Amino acid sequence: QVRVVESGGGLVQPGGSLTLSCVASGSFLSIYTMGWFRQTPGKQRELVATITPGSMTNYADSVKGRFTISNGDTKNTVYLQMNSLNPEDTAVYYCNTVLAFTGRVYWGQGTQVTVSS
Repeated sequence: QVRVVESGGGLVQPGGSLTLSCVASGSFLSIYTMGWFRQTPGKQRELVATITPGSMTNYADSVKGRFTISNGDTKNTVYLQMNSLNPEDTAVYYCNTVLAFTGRVYWGQGTQVTVSS
């Protein structure tokens, strides 16, 4: 019953910036957390960042200081601001929503981020 939709991916040069958006919609009482994950061929999906409705955040060590996750005007919307991008950041980025109380997890379709000259 919950839909998760990402947007904002694209091609950027090394050192550039990009901002991703995620919107969760549907029937639910409360969100426990929303987060961003990424996956490339030959690698398993890995955590990028998570955020709670109260804006408590968690980041992977590889993106600390470069990426910022934030809540939008509504608590079902999150953004991922990515700065100082390098080719290792190239991946399909997925947004997820974890519902409070039930722990059900919903995933978006993914958005491609490519960092290349």
